[in-house]
Amino acid sequence: MQKHRMTCLAVLISWCLLASTMSFGADKTKGFIVSRTGETLLVKTDGGENVTVVLTDDTRTKDDRGLFGLEKQQMSSVVLIPGLKLEVEGTPDEQGRIIARTITVDGDDLEASQMIQAGLHPTAEQVSANVQRLEQHHERIASNKQGISANQQNITANQQNIASNREGIQANLKNIEEHTQRFNALTDFDVKNQVTVKFKVGSARLAPADQEQLKQLAQGANDLKGYIVEVIGYTDHTGSADINTKLSKARAEAVITYLVQQGNVPIRHIVAPGAMGEYGEVASNETKAGRAENRRVEVKVLVNKGIAGM
Repeated sequence: MQKHRMTCLAVLISWCLLASTMSFGADKTKGFIVSRTGETLLVKTDGGENVTVVLTDDTRTKDDRGLFGLEKQQMSSVVLIPGLKLEVEGTPDEQGRIIARTITVDGDDLEASQMIQAGLHPTAEQVSANVQRLEQHHERIASNKQGISANQQNITANQQNIASNREGIQANLKNIEEHTQRFNALTDFDVKNQVTVKFKVGSARLAPADQEQLKQLAQGANDLKGYIVEVIGYTDHTGSADINTKLSKARAEAVITYLVQQGNVPIRHIVAPGAMGEYGEVASNETKAGRAENRRVEVKVLVNKGIAGM
């Protein structure tokens, strides 16, 4: 009996030593992605420091969802785009970088990040339009003051509402500006190559000609240092917004799959800012030719300007 206890105690000590060994040197970092260069992320921490995070084949990306974050959704590293908030768990190397073991992102922040990186700013445009309309409204009230003195109380109420709306608009503009500033690093990249893949109505299948140009793009990219491949999917406006979002995602995934499987592009070198659906059209959706132009996936090979200038 005593021998059995000693054996159990030895096993327990071994497990404790193993756990301490595995956790030794582990590091956690919270912040947002400033830029991506090949297999590395530059992350600005909550403390304002810049930390280099290295992606490997073993790096796991996830999104904690549900109550207390107990529901974990596995994701691809293609979602790691500049501006995205994240938490990195990994091990420091001799260069002071963090070799990422697990990266946790926020799904809501990812959606906002995808919209901004894809170049869409509808909220800011709507806010600006609202400001202009309110100014015009205020001018009309002022010019008609003499003729509507009997309704002075209503005018005062309207002016108060305008002032209140202005404050809300200014707050929204500030939030938009702060959020958009996180994406300034996007201008730090040179476009080395780009192709546009077109699709038939309702289809996410790659045509042979498109496969060939994707293969050539991949070959050229693999000769570059520190490159990333950006993939964004779009549709025309046929069908519902939800269906179009899913279809644009399927098209982007088809391109990513081909680049990885046939072009030998490592998945950690690919970023996919989002499935944009019918938003971001390049031609009129009112014509057949225009809709054909909008059913597309845009693929760009990007290299950080700092590396390109070396």
